[in-house]
Amino acid sequence: RHAGGRDDSGGEPVVSSIPWLTVLWAVPMVGAVAVMVLPAAQWQLVKWVALGVSLAVLAVTVVVAVGFDPAGAQFQFVESHRWIPSFGTGYQLGVDGIALALVVLTAVLMPILIVAGWNDTRDDISWSGRSVHVYFALMLAVEGMVLISLVALDILLFYVFFEAMLIPMYFLIGGFGGAQRSAAAVKFLLYNLFGGLIMLAAVVGLYVATAGSDAFEGGTFDFRAIVAAIADGEFALNPMVMHLLFGGFMFAFAIKAPLWPLHRWLPDSAVQATPASAVLMMAIMDKVGTFGMIRYCLPLFGDSAALFAPVIITLSVIGIIYGAVVAIGQTDVMRLIAYTSISHFGFIILGIFVMTSQGQTGSTLYMVNHGISTAALFLIAGFLVSRRGSRLISAYGGVQKVAPVLAGTFLVAGLATLSLPGLAPFISEFLVLIGTFTRYPVFGVLAATALVLSAIYILWMYQRMMTGPLPRDIADGESRLPDLVPREIVVVAPLIALLLVLGVYPKPALDVIDPAVTHTLTSIDQRDPSPAIAEGFPR
Repeated sequence: RHAGGRDDSGGEPVVSSIPWLTVLWAVPMVGAVAVMVLPAAQWQLVKWVALGVSLAVLAVTVVVAVGFDPAGAQFQFVESHRWIPSFGTGYQLGVDGIALALVVLTAVLMPILIVAGWNDTRDDISWSGRSVHVYFALMLAVEGMVLISLVALDILLFYVFFEAMLIPMYFLIGGFGGAQRSAAAVKFLLYNLFGGLIMLAAVVGLYVATAGSDAFEGGTFDFRAIVAAIADGEFALNPMVMHLLFGGFMFAFAIKAPLWPLHRWLPDSAVQATPASAVLMMAIMDKVGTFGMIRYCLPLFGDSAALFAPVIITLSVIGIIYGAVVAIGQTDVMRLIAYTSISHFGFIILGIFVMTSQGQTGSTLYMVNHGISTAALFLIAGFLVSRRGSRLISAYGGVQKVAPVLAGTFLVAGLATLSLPGLAPFISEFLVLIGTFTRYPVFGVLAATALVLSAIYILWMYQRMMTGPLPRDIADGESRLPDLVPREIVVVAPLIALLLVLGVYPKPALDVIDPAVTHTLTSIDQRDPSPAIAEGFPR
């Protein structure tokens, strides 16, 4: 019988003598507390402390990434301790290739977001003179909760932080956003809390099912033990119960991701939040939803995932096309970029549920590349809006004449968003489409239409904003539109560099992701379809 702690890949988990994964998530959480206890007058110091904490997290991530062996056991740096034994739950952490890719994304983006949000708030606007403290503490708290969600190997532990991260994100949107921030924050919270409540029922249901099975010594939340028992044939759920539990997990993840038609909260939240916190939400936090699909929905409920895959794929393709079409009609530049993310999340979910190695590898890489490209495009657009004071596309024109660096970086980020070959998102989108064509050719054709639609919304936006005549007030010298300043270049330069490097040489990321994808597909007994050879074609 399974008491927990066995690696579902069949090998022994790699345990580190230093609890690196605990350090990974604890550093930003402790940093958030440290930021809050600094004196109110030290608001400039708060920014530097927050930046230092985020760089420390990046250093720990480098240690984990360097020490990770792609050819080794599925889960590495494993930590396992008793937490609440009477509930069958423990403090269990471990990282595989999929989680590691997202941990690296989170750690790389956070220092950039802190620098990008350097002037988002001042000590004198609200919160009794401590608005800077609160803002950066909340950002660090979100980072810590995302990181522990990515490395958790206990289902209850994952759920606790999957829900808890909503709280700091709610205050980031509602406390520091635009004029309609309160309504956007409430919509964000209600959508995600509702999904979380449904998932809670499924988490409890899974625990009850394990408690009634001879495969376990009582109920358990141990992810590895449950997956190992399923793989050994010792634990099997009633099909109807499995479908209901799968639906509970999938519903919560589909809201977080978000999947059409559960996306309605995202555009409002992205537009009303500050650019840095909007990127934190879209590029980092929402990835926990797609991560949850590939980590939990497939290994735990493989038969249900296979049964409902055509439905989920259909919704994904609708989301791909819907997000692109609606983006074309937007007059608000920030809302346009938000809708492009809905289209991209459709690609990510499509890649997961076509259940091919190319699709899932592309999907995981897409999570990383989408985070980088969205961060670049949204932050540069935010810098532009902060200069002009308007989100309307019609308020701009001829920006490349007065701010060529801003316009040039905006173009590169936009071309990455439309998956131009040579830039990072192309590789991941290409893999997703190849993986889709091999099993669902019709869906592959429909998803490929987004390549044309994305070119329309990106290039048309660039044409209207960056080319043509300058607005009259700028041309007459009444207003100024300065180019990027050094702080903003520090934000943009590494993002552009990553888009170029991963676009030309994605091998390091793929080497880490591929073995984890193979483990996932093997655990649910899915194999890539054999290529079909046309009748009469010479062999």
